[in-house]
Amino acid sequence: MGLKIGIIGLPNVGKSTLFHALTKQEVLIANYPFATIDPNVGVVTVRDERLLKLARFSHSKKVIPAAIEFVDIAGLVGGASEGAGLGNAFLSHIREVDALCQVVRVFQNSDIIHVAETPDALRDFEIINLELVLKDLETTMKLQEKIGSEARSGDKKKIEESEDLKRIKHILEAGRLLSQANLSDAEGKIAGTYNLLTIKPMLVIFNISDKEVSEIWQPGEDLMKRLGDIPYLSIPIGIESEAATMEEVQANEFRSLVGISSSSLDLVTRAAYGRLGLITFFTTGEDETRAWTIEKDAKAPRAGRAIHSDFEDKFIRAEVIPWDALLRSGSWAGAKEHGRIRIEGKEYTVKDGDVIEFRI
Repeated sequence: MGLKIGIIGLPNVGKSTLFHALTKQEVLIANYPFATIDPNVGVVTVRDERLLKLARFSHSKKVIPAAIEFVDIAGLVGGASEGAGLGNAFLSHIREVDALCQVVRVFQNSDIIHVAETPDALRDFEIINLELVLKDLETTMKLQEKIGSEARSGDKKKIEESEDLKRIKHILEAGRLLSQANLSDAEGKIAGTYNLLTIKPMLVIFNISDKEVSEIWQPGEDLMKRLGDIPYLSIPIGIESEAATMEEVQANEFRSLVGISSSSLDLVTRAAYGRLGLITFFTTGEDETRAWTIEKDAKAPRAGRAIHSDFEDKFIRAEVIPWDALLRSGSWAGAKEHGRIRIEGKEYTVKDGDVIEFRI
């Protein structure tokens, strides 16, 4: 499955710098608002040591990792939901992604312009969320008008949908993200169907300075309360962007100078997987070893669909073994001989790290 994550935030907070660090693509990084108009798009492979070990185990000719597509979306400002700062165009780009990565500036630097003069993590975080909420509220009110009119005909389905939209509207009017509200299944389905912005899972990255790395910066109590269950990372994006231009050994030495033990960027992809409720299973052989991305709790036939739709429709059984158990067995034949390969049917729930051979 293709994953698309939109990088959002105020202007000049480090969105394009993060995009460059993640994708190693050259993009315009400028000290003025709205340097990015059309979104930059880049694909990042997900580093997974399990994949490499399986490839060596199988002497695979090809190794194909999982991938995430990152979209660098232009900066939003207060009033974006009403068109300020070309906000309507930028908000439309957000509709096209699966999840949001909000960059919040923490570092202080008078040479880099901030739209509100100085950074304030809590205020800036709330500005972006409010604009997303206001846009969803506008969309919901238009939908309510349309569906409410249809509901007056007595259509039971439209009546129920109208009631669900009313509850969604109340949540948005309270300034809350739908992703943090306890939506019913029906309400969640409607929010997804109409592609509301605040239903999208969010990850927050606080862009800190190299000095703040050594001090182990943490959000304050008010900001933690506002974050709620939204996961966050504190990353010196400028350092990681510089490291992205170096060879791995040199980059790690560079990071160690400011107290970073390893790449912070790997944490971004792992956190994105966690936030989206995704896991990885593997196929391996002499031709290729490949990582496949599926939803957590997916059954075996659904996992097979990641490879080809026929694998779901014509599924018979799956031969399954945890990746580390396969390595300990020395070979697929050895794993079978020792009874470590399980035969699973349609109701098997795939686990993260499973190596699977499908029978169709």
